[in-house]
Amino acid sequence: MGMAEPKKIVEFEEREITSELDTLRHSCAHIMAHAVKRLYPQAKFGIGPTIEDGFYYDMELDHQLTPEDLPRIEAEMTKIIAENNAFERSEMSAAEATEYFKKLDQNFKVEIIRDIGAPVWSLYKEGDFVDLCRGPHIGKTGWIKAFKLLSIAGAYWRGDQKKQQLQRVYGTCFKTPKQLADYLFMIEEAKKRDHRKLGTELDLFSFDPVAPGSPFFHPKGAVLYNRLVQYIRDLYKPFNYLEIITPQILDVSLWHKSGHYANYKENMYFTEVEEREFAVKPMNCPASTFVYSSSKRSYRELPLRLADFGRLHRFEPSGALAGLTRVRTFCQDDAHVFCTPEQIGGEMSNLIDMIMKTYKVFGFGEVKVFLSTRPEKRVGLDEVWDQAEKGLEEALKANKVEYKVNPGDGAFYGPKIDFIVHDALKRGWQLGTIQLDFTLPERFDLKYVGADNSPHRPVMIHRAVLGSIERFMGVIIEHFAGAFPFWIAPVQAVVVPVANDHLPYCRELLAALKAKGIRAELDDRNESMGAKTRDIQMQKVPMMLVAGGREVESGSVSVRKYSEKASTTMTQAELFKQMSELEAVGHPYAK
Repeated sequence: MGMAEPKKIVEFEEREITSELDTLRHSCAHIMAHAVKRLYPQAKFGIGPTIEDGFYYDMELDHQLTPEDLPRIEAEMTKIIAENNAFERSEMSAAEATEYFKKLDQNFKVEIIRDIGAPVWSLYKEGDFVDLCRGPHIGKTGWIKAFKLLSIAGAYWRGDQKKQQLQRVYGTCFKTPKQLADYLFMIEEAKKRDHRKLGTELDLFSFDPVAPGSPFFHPKGAVLYNRLVQYIRDLYKPFNYLEIITPQILDVSLWHKSGHYANYKENMYFTEVEEREFAVKPMNCPASTFVYSSSKRSYRELPLRLADFGRLHRFEPSGALAGLTRVRTFCQDDAHVFCTPEQIGGEMSNLIDMIMKTYKVFGFGEVKVFLSTRPEKRVGLDEVWDQAEKGLEEALKANKVEYKVNPGDGAFYGPKIDFIVHDALKRGWQLGTIQLDFTLPERFDLKYVGADNSPHRPVMIHRAVLGSIERFMGVIIEHFAGAFPFWIAPVQAVVVPVANDHLPYCRELLAALKAKGIRAELDDRNESMGAKTRDIQMQKVPMMLVAGGREVESGSVSVRKYSEKASTTMTQAELFKQMSELEAVGHPYAK
């Protein structure tokens, strides 16, 4: 197998091996395939790349794997690791590699070699198992110290539904047993926090096949939804935003003009009315340009900040739908700022301030910022893209924001700044975005009259703070594990009488709470205090307010906060003051 160094070694795996941990995990994927081959000699293998938190391998087996098979595969992997086999690299020509894998009856490997057409291929041998792979790998199997197989799924070969379905085994690997234990704990915690599970338990929302990927928000879910919208509306006041409402369905000519038809058509819904073709809007931006151009604009009006909570519809394949975090219909806290080129810096500073302060309010951890540059499929001239990318880069530097460049991930009409927040489990979520757009103002011929009394072209800034309201709800349900902060909780307090004699006092307290805008309920069920307490805790209500004879006599209330065992007796005045302070958390810009 020793051959001269080739000019090019083929790269066919889905994720490039870029780190020591990736190398460890990729090697573990090979060990898993080796173990499967020992247990099921007729196994045929597809690809086994690393993914964000581990690895997987696709394979064709006569045996249908179940979760009960995973410990058996793990045990065989442990034996291979104990053998301390070396990973040995070699190279073959395409013809040699094809013949070699044909003899092994590995038709998927043969197909890869044929379709990619590279002249030279690298192979890795470990024990008696040889795989087609670009590498790199660790030195020996014994270097693996902590691994776990996680789950089994189906996967079409090469992602093509017309091809055979393979079995995909997922696993993970870490450098130390402690890191693995921490990760497995996070997985279990994530299952408990799954927003789809909590959404049902807390009666927030539901889904039905009658409307795939489209949530039905229940009363409590609607309260949470509207409270998020209200938070953003409160931000609009100090930053001088004007709210607009634009149509849901627009003539398809608009989408041709904006570039969406050519660059985004596969994600859109279309309909025909009176022999005219229309599209349901997937984005608000083109519609906002009509509001801008509805009257003659002067530089004195700029920046003009137009916010739109328009409902959007985008087609997502049914297999990609995932509760609230991947839906087909949603609302963005969308806004478009029309400004002069000289105003870009100031607007960017305001937007970064608005976004960063919001993430602190919700208690998110680390926020990573990425500058996403021009994609391959885009509209506009390169010199315009140069100007836009430079503008965003300068804004980040001026605001001393650390960032990384994410090449090719910009919107088709302009580059963007993406904000990745980390939740309580340190998982990253892309939420806010700022996009600088010189293209749509050009396409829609937007103008303003400058100080020189001549027409000028405005710059358009697209921005979202929360992003999709639906997706943000899914994120914070998991972030807070359903135990929302007081200011955003669907039900903020439940008043509980110790006995029927205390009901009149509790009803008066409830009325006083509602008069102050508190979302409160009365639990006057004929149940024991233990049962009521358990139910209120299960619903994760921030405050349980209990009143018995002593509280009635003194005009006070016994306050038990969620997840706390001890209660505190307060006067009503003290209670209202504390509630007011907790409510104020959701108004960071209030004077």
